[in-house]
Amino acid sequence: MEKSFLQSDQWAEFQRSLSYQVFQLGRVYIFQHNLPLSKSYLYCPHPTLFEIEQGGGFERFLLQIKEIAKKTNAIFFKIEPCEAVDFKKTKLLASLGMIKSHEIQPKRSLILNLSDSKEELLSKFHYKTRYNINLAKRKGVIVKTFTKKDYKKYFEDFWILINKTAKRDGFRPHIKKHYQNLLEVFNAELFVAEYQNKIIAANIVVFYNQTAIYLHGASDYEYRNVMAAPLLQWEQIKEAKKRGCIQYDFWGIDEKKWPGITRFKKSFGGKEIEYLGAYDLVFQPLWYGVYKVARMIL
Repeated sequence: MEKSFLQSDQWAEFQRSLSYQVFQLGRVYIFQHNLPLSKSYLYCPHPTLFEIEQGGGFERFLLQIKEIAKKTNAIFFKIEPCEAVDFKKTKLLASLGMIKSHEIQPKRSLILNLSDSKEELLSKFHYKTRYNINLAKRKGVIVKTFTKKDYKKYFEDFWILINKTAKRDGFRPHIKKHYQNLLEVFNAELFVAEYQNKIIAANIVVFYNQTAIYLHGASDYEYRNVMAAPLLQWEQIKEAKKRGCIQYDFWGIDEKKWPGITRFKKSFGGKEIEYLGAYDLVFQPLWYGVYKVARMIL
């Protein structure tokens, strides 16, 4: 697979801006997440196994991780490879003493190939999605895009919407600075849908390495019948194609955890991909048990 934006220099800088300690082993970034009682864990999101092999192999990589763990009092090391499910790779991770664990990044995603023309892409959407896109246009919904130069005008609208969406859909939003720094430091972009001079939907999109990633989305349920969300996605897809992207990543589907969101994303077509998931290498078994119990409670 292609290098993930989560392993880019820009993402490392973004993590530093949020006060995470950043380590680099060859071409792979590792981030330190602090825990209470001067503990921590080390996290490596979406590296390719090829990048690790290029750096001297997995065993050498884990030896270096163990050295970092000693200095940071890390309870465990978590890795989520940017690799599709593969029995041989799963067996490799298990042979190195790594255990399956909970994911931080989505286990499954939906990738839309942008090689088709706009007309061909649109024709593959669910018929109701096409209808809703046209409905939003008829109702006068306007889509606008903002970068770090001018996003502040509508950021508070996004912040209000993401909190409304989190409460409605039952997830915990990031702190405000996380979204601000995505736009200011990482150079993500803010897409908003305006209706009757009010922002009723807003998304944060990342453009990286010929891929557009729909990273965060928020909407006002009160205006759900205006159908701004489908139009917003369509405008983002067209913008991705305009910029020469070859694929559009809807970033996370799960019928059990996010049934409504998953159904919405699938209405645009695309191909499902399932990643290997998360694996932990435990350094402090007792504290690891405490950590797992705390996660269940909190």
